[in-house]
Amino acid sequence: MSSPSPFDTLAPAYDDTFTHSAIGTLQRRAVWRRLDAVFGPGDRVLELGCGTGEDAIHLGGRGVRVLATDAAEGMVAAARRKVAGAGLAGAVSVRRLALEDLAELQEPPFDGAFSNFGGFNCTRDLGGPARDLSSLLAPGARLLLCVMGPLVPWEWVWFGLHGQPGKAFRRLKTGGAVWRGIPILYPSIRAVKRAFSPGFEARRAAAVGAFLPPSYTEGWAIRHPRLLARLDRWERRWETLPPLPWLADHFLLELERR
Repeated sequence: MSSPSPFDTLAPAYDDTFTHSAIGTLQRRAVWRRLDAVFGPGDRVLELGCGTGEDAIHLGGRGVRVLATDAAEGMVAAARRKVAGAGLAGAVSVRRLALEDLAELQEPPFDGAFSNFGGFNCTRDLGGPARDLSSLLAPGARLLLCVMGPLVPWEWVWFGLHGQPGKAFRRLKTGGAVWRGIPILYPSIRAVKRAFSPGFEARRAAAVGAFLPPSYTEGWAIRHPRLLARLDRWERRWETLPPLPWLADHFLLELERR
């Protein structure tokens, strides 16, 4: 039996530490705005790296049919419990599946797909999932990827002021950074576009965490709720304005299957 991954051990507390946090709630709502704009009732959508199933439940509650996948058994178990508790087993199914194993899916073409909050930062080869998704999505289908980017001024300032220059510039290191034994890469918007360009055309890029701070500043955010709300309003107003998507904790890149 393989040893648990860091995501397995994170699963029990993930919703408390991020999903329901002040920053996590605002960042997820920003992504939901686009998911709701792109996917509608009756659509059949593939989710990659579903975590505890929060996004799948949101879409399932709106009549979207979701196949939610994740590589971590702990996350899959949490998502299944949450789906059952929400009474959405008919709309949302959850399956253990890694990005590297997408070719194993034997499914009719999906109407769209998405990955939220860094799932694609955990793979060293964007080209493999890009090719597999090109086969899994119908022509014209939308793919939304919320990816941690390499340039985050919030991170430079925050860790710089806390005397941690290694963390401040970790995303700029060749080969990325290592988190709990897992290599984490931070591709640019251009790199993701290039990896997906054979089968997909980029349509939109938006910031998720340019004015809003990263999740590790939660203590500061709780002490400044009015400022946090103001930063969120500014970000949502200008989320696609260059260079904000390039300077955010995450960028949300929307692609269309050719």
